[in-house]
This record gives sequence, structure tokens and C-alpha cells, in this order.
Amino acid sequence: MKIRIKFSKHGAMKFVGHLDIMRYFQKAIRRAGLNIVYTEGFSPHMVMSFASPLGVGLTSDAEYFDIELHGTISSKEALHQLNEVMTEGIKVLSFRKIPEDKTNKAMSLVAAADYFVSFREEMEPFENWEDKFGEFISQKEIFITKKTKKSEKEMDIRPYLYEAKIQDHSIFLKLCAGSVTNIKPELVMQAFAEQNGIIWNPFSILVHRMELYADTGTNHESRFISLEDLGEDIAE
Repeated sequence: MKIRIKFSKHGAMKFVGHLDIMRYFQKAIRRAGLNIVYTEGFSPHMVMSFASPLGVGLTSDAEYFDIELHGTISSKEALHQLNEVMTEGIKVLSFRKIPEDKTNKAMSLVAAADYFVSFREEMEPFENWEDKFGEFISQKEIFITKKTKKSEKEMDIRPYLYEAKIQDHSIFLKLCAGSVTNIKPELVMQAFAEQNGIIWNPFSILVHRMELYADTGTNHESRFISLEDLGEDIAE
């Protein structure tokens, strides 16, 4: 049985990197007594696949990973067993069965992500930044210099900025995410700062991931659905 688990990450746990989170859940699943499937061979390991890794220092209400289980267990019981062994700052939010489909892995499905970006106290860039941000996102093109390990290139990120708006003196962003094109909110905010002649300070903002989506639409029109909604609760 294939399972998708959704969890939140807050507090001091935001400083724990992706690899350590993976190891943490491997231990937590054993402590929770879930009958997880292992790979075969000389060095068996848990069948576990995480969706888009979260950057260090970011909080989230929408982290996902898929596992496979022997037998069955209700979503209610699994949530109880897992949250009994969770540390402060990590909470399992849902435990859902997903279709037995090799193309349904969380990692390969991610197409978009919602973020909430706020400025730290007394670190707003300038007084009328909200008006300037409205002008910034109304542009037809937003070019940035994207650096990789081997090179750097100029890129128009506007087509990958699906939605942006001011909300409660902060910024809501829906961005393209995935293995091919992954636009981070920090990149958007850097472009905003540089276009307004501000020296970019990455420590001036707080970033919270709100949701991850798959795209179930067509080549002509996207239809985003959360990774959680692709599964269903398991009844008792």
C-alpha cells in the first residue's frame, strides 16, 4: 500500500537540513511501529521518497514524502502513532493512501508551490515598498541572473510567477516548482530589491511554505491540485 504523509516544520526544526529530516523520519517510523516496506539486496533501506526539499531556515505547513507499507492501517491510527513520537516543531498532518502508480511519486509530481514572505521587524526595504512591489509584478518581463555551479545566465522569471499579491503587509507567491524549473521566493525578492536599487539582504525576510501542488491540467491550461488531495484517508 502506497502512502503519502504530509507534515509541518516550525520552530528550531527549520534549521535542520533535508538529509537530517530524512534520517529523523526513518527513526520515527520505526519508533511508531509502522510496517514499512524495505528494498531488497545486501543493503536494504526504507522505501521512502520526499517531495521538493525545503531550504534551511524556512518553515512549512506542506512537506510531503511517500512510503510503502505492508498491510493496512487507518489514517487516524497512523497519525496518532506518528505524532506520539514526533519532536517539538514537527507535526504529521495527514496520512493518505495514493494510487499504485509509478508516475505518482511526490518528487516527480511537484509543479508549483505557495509561499508567504514577510519582512523581519524593522527590516522593510523602504516606506512605500508595497506600491513598488505592485509595479514590480505587473511587468511583462522580470530578468534575473541565475547562478549554477558551472555558470550563470540571464533568465526571465515572469512566466514562472503564477500569482503574487500583498496580503497583511506581507507577500503571497505561487511559484513554479519542480526538477526542471524551480523558482525560489528568495530569487523573486532579490530581483525586487535589485530593481529598486536596494542591496539585497537575504536575512531580511522570513519565508513560509504553505502548499505544494501537482499540475493535472493540459499543455494549454494548468490545473493545480495539492499533493495531499491526490490521496484519500484510510477508514478505520
